[in-house]
Amino acid sequence: PYVHISSMTSKINEVVWLKGRAQNLRPSGNLTFIELRQRMDSVQCVVSKSETVPKEMVKFAAKISKESIISIEGKVVKVDNPIESVSEKNLEVQVTKIFIVSSSQTPMPVQIEDCARPQKLLDEQHEHVLKIDKEMDQIRAEVSTKDANSEEGKKLNDRLAALAEEKKKSAKFVVVSRDTRLNNRTIELRTPANQAIYKIQSSVGSLFREFLLENGFVEIHTPKLISAASEGGADIFEVKYFDRLAYLAQSPQLYKQMAICADMERVFEIGPVFRAEKSDTHRHLSEFVGLDLEMQFENHYSEVLQILGGLFVHIFKGLEKKFSKELEFVRHQYPYEPLKYVEPSLILKFPDAVKMIREAGGEMGDYDDLTTANERLLGKVVREKYGTDFFILDKFPLAVRPFYTMPDPDDSLYSNSYDLFLRGEEICSGAQRVHDVNMLIERAKAHNVELGTIAAYIDAFKYGAPPHGGGGIGLERVVMLYLNLHDVRKTSMFPRDMYRLTP
Repeated sequence: PYVHISSMTSKINEVVWLKGRAQNLRPSGNLTFIELRQRMDSVQCVVSKSETVPKEMVKFAAKISKESIISIEGKVVKVDNPIESVSEKNLEVQVTKIFIVSSSQTPMPVQIEDCARPQKLLDEQHEHVLKIDKEMDQIRAEVSTKDANSEEGKKLNDRLAALAEEKKKSAKFVVVSRDTRLNNRTIELRTPANQAIYKIQSSVGSLFREFLLENGFVEIHTPKLISAASEGGADIFEVKYFDRLAYLAQSPQLYKQMAICADMERVFEIGPVFRAEKSDTHRHLSEFVGLDLEMQFENHYSEVLQILGGLFVHIFKGLEKKFSKELEFVRHQYPYEPLKYVEPSLILKFPDAVKMIREAGGEMGDYDDLTTANERLLGKVVREKYGTDFFILDKFPLAVRPFYTMPDPDDSLYSNSYDLFLRGEEICSGAQRVHDVNMLIERAKAHNVELGTIAAYIDAFKYGAPPHGGGGIGLERVVMLYLNLHDVRKTSMFPRDMYRLTP
């Protein structure tokens, strides 16, 4: 049976079969070195001419194209000096048999080593080139005031030529643009960091499900083709539905509330969410994975906040405990500072946050929604003051929340609603919902929601609805911010935004 590279330390001096991609090949006389990769793991394999390995086999190995899938038989041995180019640095495989399972065409549109290069190296190269450009601009400005044939003019031109040569040599690393990466996504996804990112993303979903099931929630699946906007507004995709129009769900909001009205008490869903927002930013997608929950509470909506805070602590602890290897692979390419969080989770009130923002130099009205800049400023202040990158902000102004949000009974300008923040950006929006049918109708009218389009939703509240609340979380955004990757497209396998519908 084939073995995995990660288990080879227990196979020293044994003959094993391996299957993987030929990440790199280096012929050297009667030897061919092959770096074999399986997802995040890699090992050096050596095809060496011997009594059992003919010279033709060494030549055959040398001609294998990069990224071909190959099958290898060989003996696992320890090495005297660490092999820095692979993850298994202290052993190698002495190859006795080799087969090509599937050849990769050449040339490839993008190289794995270029896609996997540590961001630190690219940043250093960029900074050095910028420094050279700045000096060249200064010299050009000075040259324009000198006689080109003068001694000083010649010196300046010589310096320009030297800098141009230095710039050429400095740009030794290929910089792969975002579009090039996404246009060749199936190749780019093979990098160890990407393999780790999507394993981590999978685990965030698993930990979300695990915590909620342990706390009495039921997983549900709601329609994504709906008759009206679930969140109100115009940011919705229209779809032809037989002889009429339908819409792609902006969230499972209305249906998860209807499930609470159906006495399901605590529900959650993991599913696609569609937003037709014309937002070309680092954190917006037209389609993303929503992690949604809704729950009946006994006495106060703060019970929902306790569940949400506990949920994220469970996710953070689970990733730290189970995926240290994957986190290190991501950190190697995209260095980031480990997340700081406190237990129990910090809960701040909106008026206090406004005060903190103003004291830090930000501008904000008492009842304004948070801008992106103020979110980041608040995140910075909270980290400095409370030592956490994760917190809950409660009591948002009522005017900036959806129609189904419960007003604060003590101050009608505020609401029983909240957002969750990670590294200074919102990752979850939620609230206590209006459960009184007459108040719900009034709130819908105030938001200019056509009642006929949400009749089934309104009807669900006519026959008794328990007090309840919940929230909606964006999976890709959570992973992006946890790993501090700066672009949600890095955590969306095949992202959809204003400009991208393929691959």
